Amino acid sequence: MDYNYPLSHHWSTEEIIDVVAFFQAVEKAYEGEIKRENFMDAYRAFKKVVPSMAEEKTIFKEFEDVSGFNSYRVVKKGKEANAGDMISQK
Repeated sequence: MDYNYPLSHHWSTEEIIDVVAFFQAVEKAYEGEIKRENFMDAYRAFKKVVPSMAEEKTIFKEFEDVSGFNSYRVVKKGKEANAGDMISQK
């Protein structure tokens, strides 16, 4: 991993931690697998920081441009998965 996360200087330290944790959860889904509950918890925390769908799309695109990881696809899998499932984007 040799890239920077898309972050805003307007966010608090706690908000930055939540956003970084979400992107790390996306990375886990691409590099292996992650429990659905853990991923969705990270996504819910991310949504508290970034409630706007337009801003979410922009941040997801910025992250995909630097990492190659499509956050939307992992979120979609997480929403479609059942409780207890592992999600992977391999």
